[in-house]
Amino acid sequence: MDSNAILTVKNLNVSFDGDHILRDLDFSVSKGDVLAIVGPNGAGKSVLFRTLLGLIPYSGEIEWIKDLKISYVPQKFSIDRELPLSTEEFLKFKKKSMADIVNVLKSVGIGSEHKNDSDHYMKHVKQHVLNQRLGWLSGGQLQRVLIAWALLDDPDVLLFDEPTAGIDVGGEETIYNLLKKLHGERNLTMLLISHDLNIVYKYANNVLCINKEMICYGVPATVLDPTSLAKLYGGEAGFYQHDHHGSR
Repeated sequence: MDSNAILTVKNLNVSFDGDHILRDLDFSVSKGDVLAIVGPNGAGKSVLFRTLLGLIPYSGEIEWIKDLKISYVPQKFSIDRELPLSTEEFLKFKKKSMADIVNVLKSVGIGSEHKNDSDHYMKHVKQHVLNQRLGWLSGGQLQRVLIAWALLDDPDVLLFDEPTAGIDVGGEETIYNLLKKLHGERNLTMLLISHDLNIVYKYANNVLCINKEMICYGVPATVLDPTSLAKLYGGEAGFYQHDHHGSR
C-alpha cells in the first residue's frame, strides 16, 4: 500500500444476510487522486461508498487519515416538486453566510454568464436559483447545487456516486469538466463511480474495477485490458472498450 495514502482499505468484506456484496477489496487513495470505481449494475459500487462513509457494517480495515473532511454527492436525490423548500434555504442548512454560498455557486458555474457584473449576477441567481424551489430545478442545476452543498464544508475528499445520473447526454461532459476544474482549483481528492470508460480514461488517474470482488486496480490505460474488461462485464466487454488515446 502507498505510504502516502489518505485512505487505506484492506481485506474489505460486506455481507447482507449471508450474501457477499463485497469480498476481499484492497486499495488505497493518495491526496489529489481521482479514483474511478467501475463495474456492472449490482457490482457493489454504491455499497462500497456507503461503507467507506461508515454507514454499513463490514469486516476488514478502512483507515482514513485523521481530520479529513469528506463530502458525498449521492446518485439519487429525489425532491418532490411541491416541497416548500427553496435552494437558498437548503444551502443555509449547511452554511448561513450568503457570501460563502454565492462564492461556491460561482465556483460550480451557476450563473456564470453573468459573473462579470456582480449586481446582475446576484439578481439572476436569486431569481433563477436561490428563490426557486429545490424540486423545480433542472437535473443539471440540481446537480450543481448538490456539488455546491458538498463544497460548503471545504472538504478534502469528495465522493460522487455517478455524477451525471439524471442529466442529459449533452450535460455530462460539462459536469465532468466542472469536477476537473474543482479538482485543480481546490486540490481535492475525488472518488467517483462511473459507467463510462471514456470518462475514466480522461479524468481519473486510478481505477478500481469491482464486481463484488476486485477485478483490477491501477492506472486505467494499464489495467483496463481486454482480459480485465471481459471478467468485469462478461459478454458486454466489447461495448466498454473505448479508444483512450490522448487521455491523461
